[in-house]
Amino acid sequence: MLNADVAYRYCPRCGHALELRLLKAGEPERLVCEGCDFVFYIDPKLAVGTIIADDEGRVLLVRRAIEPGYGKWVFPGGYVDRGEEVRAAAMREAREECGFDVELLRLLNVYSFAGTTPVVITYTARVIGGTLAVDDEGLEAGWFTPAEIPWDALAFRNTHVALREFLQLPPFDAES
Repeated sequence: MLNADVAYRYCPRCGHALELRLLKAGEPERLVCEGCDFVFYIDPKLAVGTIIADDEGRVLLVRRAIEPGYGKWVFPGGYVDRGEEVRAAAMREAREECGFDVELLRLLNVYSFAGTTPVVITYTARVIGGTLAVDDEGLEAGWFTPAEIPWDALAFRNTHVALREFLQLPPFDAES
């Protein structure tokens, strides 16, 4: 019998019930079809984030208008669509969430945390066009100096960690 945390109950191939089985020592139990032995891997979701900085050393943050994290601040980001190139997804999310076309400068880091679904690939970027605006997923957007960042009102752990890592770069030299 599946535990209550598992949302999938039936095989996507044949419709039989799924059960948890240990397939290999040292690995977690996997969902396996009782009928056709299909192994249903529940993989993480891939997301991108973009820390956009200006020449004054400020970073752009967007206040979320959706859950999770309604009313809290994040840098622009979102999920990568199947078949979408990761860098293209980062630029698309920036354009959608804050109205700016950006040039990606460097990969900041890749963040994942035990017990969470998304793996977040985070880039540094600079504005090359567009106008500051928010879409239906944002309440507002604004530029923040390091001292003004609303640390207690950031939406996600990766937002905290990535911003702190970004601020450790040589004086906002996002290209080095």
